[in-house]
Amino acid sequence: MEHVIRTTARFLRRDPAEVQPWAETCGQIRPLIEAVDGAAAEVHHVEIDHAKLHYHAKTDEIYYIIAGQGTMVLDDETIEVHQGVVVYVPRGVKHKAIGKLTVLTVCIPRGVLDDIHEVE
Repeated sequence: MEHVIRTTARFLRRDPAEVQPWAETCGQIRPLIEAVDGAAAEVHHVEIDHAKLHYHAKTDEIYYIIAGQGTMVLDDETIEVHQGVVVYVPRGVKHKAIGKLTVLTVCIPRGVLDDIHEVE
């Protein structure tokens, strides 16, 4: 399925229902704003499923929990997360989410999909 993009010089609109998900380190990802779009950040809709511990050397991530509850491992700490919680993960922090979660991730700067370093 091709991405359906509606753009003008001023904005980009993308409907998650029109984006085919694919498997990556955290589960099923739907890239809503990608590096190729030229925006300052990337935005991904992710269904967490058996996420692997990983880090990003050049990218910060902001997780917004859309639905579900679980935990996140952040280096040597584990925190509880649930719908409505926001978690900021600076570059270099080893992390993974555990549980049935739907999240929106904002990745700054763009290029996160080329900056995934799995450690398990």
